[in-house]
Amino acid sequence: MSSTTELAELHELIGNLRRCVTSLAAKYGDSPATRRIVNDAERILNDIDRLDIDAEELELSRGRGVVHPPRVSERIPIPDTQYDTDFWRDVDDEGLGGTR
Repeated sequence: MSSTTELAELHELIGNLRRCVTSLAAKYGDSPATRRIVNDAERILNDIDRLDIDAEELELSRGRGVVHPPRVSERIPIPDTQYDTDFWRDVDDEGLGGTR
């Protein structure tokens, strides 16, 4: 079974869960117990939505996804010259080693 089919099945199941939870809340009213069940169902729905977002990562971990080329480290030169004093105007000294 493909992950797309599995995710579609999860969405169908969470839809059924939501309908059951809504029915229970209508039957038993607003109480701490029904609010917990509603919150749990919403949390599960959010987790499944998150799984949809992470599906590509799951495919990558199984070796079926896009292979990204390795990063090439690039050195960025930092000059040794002094910065213009206007660069530091209105900047607070965070105590990085002395006074000015």
